[in-house]
Amino acid sequence: MAVGERDPHSGHMTTGHEWNGIKELNTPVPKAVWFFLIVTVIFSVGYWVLMPAWPLGRTYSRGLLDNDQKEIVAERVSAAADARAAWTRRIATSNYDQIRADPALMANVREDGHRLFGDNCAACHGMDAKGHAGFPNLTDRDWLWGGDPDTIAHTIAVGINSPASKDTRVSQMLAFGKDGILANDAVLAVADYVKSLSDPAWAKGKAVSVAKGREVFAANCVACHGDQGHGNAQLGAPDLTDRTWLYGGDIDAIYASIHNGRQGEMPAWEHRLSPVDRKILTVFLLDKGGKP
Repeated sequence: MAVGERDPHSGHMTTGHEWNGIKELNTPVPKAVWFFLIVTVIFSVGYWVLMPAWPLGRTYSRGLLDNDQKEIVAERVSAAADARAAWTRRIATSNYDQIRADPALMANVREDGHRLFGDNCAACHGMDAKGHAGFPNLTDRDWLWGGDPDTIAHTIAVGINSPASKDTRVSQMLAFGKDGILANDAVLAVADYVKSLSDPAWAKGKAVSVAKGREVFAANCVACHGDQGHGNAQLGAPDLTDRTWLYGGDIDAIYASIHNGRQGEMPAWEHRLSPVDRKILTVFLLDKGGKP
């Protein structure tokens, strides 16, 4: 095959290469490709001249337009901070009732609080703040430590069983079974009794076990949960007579809590969030339905 051979079908010259009867054409580069390559080169040169592009040791070429994205972002962040400061100053100087009575402030609280909650709290409590097993629902009115604004704000600040705060709230449910404080039959009995406090029908057919459990409860549990099982917000001890359960209210979950104990932990946010951010979160939770 000659190099100068012309392909009869395409009209292009061949290169002289052939594989199993297939001849390689010496096809020219399409004009459109040359056009876009030239445009790309012109654009690149123009960008190098107009925009910051070349590193120069500790700095870089500024470009004729001096378009510095780092400075632009810094300016926008500063402007956003100034705009936020205009209403956060009012948050800082107003009490909770005043904030909740101000529609404009509450619009800011709902927007900014949603962001703060999503960034810091949603991993445990969920984006809807309704929690799940081991993490409390923050939209109801059942609060372990109390649901008034100052109490909620304090809990957010110091956390629960948090090593990061010397003032953290401390709460621990003893492992009555695992640590050998109670025999297993006593754990079973007190579990039946606790279950009957919120579900009286559970006591039917279990009179002996519930009666024994009542005695065990009186000897071991009333110091935290009270004589009637209504709990103690000063200790973070839950009310056992309602149907709100942090770790589950079925008999197996109740038994597991008594046998293995519970010691949940909430981070202390006093070193991570500013006082005004914690106040926004407090109002945000109140607005979610924690307390009217």
